[in-house]
Amino acid sequence: MAELYHNLINGEMIETGEWLDVVNPATEEVIGKVPACGKDELDRAVAAARAAFKTWSKTPIEERRQTIQGIAKIIQDNHEELYRLLTSEQGKPHEQAKGEIMGAAYMAASQATLALDDVINEDSDARLSRTRRVPVGVVGGIVPWNFPVMMAMQKIAPAMLSGCTIVLKPSPFTPLTTLRLAELMKDAAPPGVVNIITGEDTLGPLITSHPDINKITFTGSTATGKKIMEGASKDLKRITLELGGNDASIVLPDANVEKVAEQLFWSSFSNAGQICVAAKRIYIHEDIYDELSQAIATYARTVTVGDGSQQGTGVGPIQNKKQFDRVCELIEDAKDNGYKFLVGGDVDPSGSGYYVPITILDNPPEDARIVAEEQFGPVMPLMKFSTDEEVIARANNSEYGLAGAVWTGDTDRGVAIAEQLETGTVWINEYLHLSPFAPFGGHKQSGFGAEYGVEGLKEFTYAQVITVKKDAMA
Repeated sequence: MAELYHNLINGEMIETGEWLDVVNPATEEVIGKVPACGKDELDRAVAAARAAFKTWSKTPIEERRQTIQGIAKIIQDNHEELYRLLTSEQGKPHEQAKGEIMGAAYMAASQATLALDDVINEDSDARLSRTRRVPVGVVGGIVPWNFPVMMAMQKIAPAMLSGCTIVLKPSPFTPLTTLRLAELMKDAAPPGVVNIITGEDTLGPLITSHPDINKITFTGSTATGKKIMEGASKDLKRITLELGGNDASIVLPDANVEKVAEQLFWSSFSNAGQICVAAKRIYIHEDIYDELSQAIATYARTVTVGDGSQQGTGVGPIQNKKQFDRVCELIEDAKDNGYKFLVGGDVDPSGSGYYVPITILDNPPEDARIVAEEQFGPVMPLMKFSTDEEVIARANNSEYGLAGAVWTGDTDRGVAIAEQLETGTVWINEYLHLSPFAPFGGHKQSGFGAEYGVEGLKEFTYAQVITVKKDAMA
């Protein structure tokens, strides 16, 4: 029988009597059941958060820091249980799941060290003016299924540090590890500061429109982000949206083929390509295209696709059936159009599990769906380019602007190209590195606002200016 998991509301683990099934994407077996919450449970969670805000917002920041760091330690102390559970519901191999769990602990503990100091605007004979940051209130957090624990802590930690309280909704596809963490940490913070509730996708709009929620922080698709922005506009909720990306990597002719082939592979295929900043379009200079494309393909054939809980697995399954079908559709479109495959391209429909073979395409046209759309799966197109000007234009020819990378032996040239890319983050000679001290956010239709760093922390606050007229009463 599948294990029952419970929600966290006002410091207590609760159930609803109605349950949602959670499926292991490697086997398609039901491995857990979680409460199916609706308006009543949401109202309870928001009321608890609203009541807790009165005290938590006045709690000294050093106490808030210690509470967050205590939660980070709970994650560390229970990492083995958590990462194994994460693999069973999300699909990623154990080593990558462990990386997410430990990364969530590190990111939370690191963000707890941030500070929002007052800014002196004027200190003259006439007046003293300063800007302080005050918490917005109750936060509604909506988390995706690709990095459920990392993204949860990415919202919980800065909300708590700023003095806000939070109601968090995990994805219905991957709620188990987050709910187990909720059980472990339920006494780490005062009741109502952190509330975690599960439900179908219909719960999201209820959060967005709830009159007692002051801010929405959402990670997910651009299409859903637009709906959230529209819903939040009705009462002018503050929003942070971290949305889709069609991230381009540019490999210059002086790149070391032997060194970059493996790095480029994992920049695309970590977590089965289900990363918003994964390299989804790789542009390789024509002088090294044949050599590098073959090196990537050769390495790809050494990587095992399979159950993430099994030793030796490098790439796990797609997390859910809906995304599996979409990735298969993109592969079929490429085959129908006669595009050349260097590796993969044939999905075996028999058997259990949402497995897509590692698939690499050889120089498809720029208007191909596999190039123009975000794949979010283990499918990667490689394309040739001739000049810097050409590849910059092609990389920027997208409605998205989340991240990108430049690979080169000449870092000055790499930086010059990076500064012309219309994205929020650009890496030079590395990929997938995010820092808790640097803001992360998208340009164009990849997002609104920022996460991480002081800029991300500010997203949970209002600016308040206090001006004192000196000698006014003299």
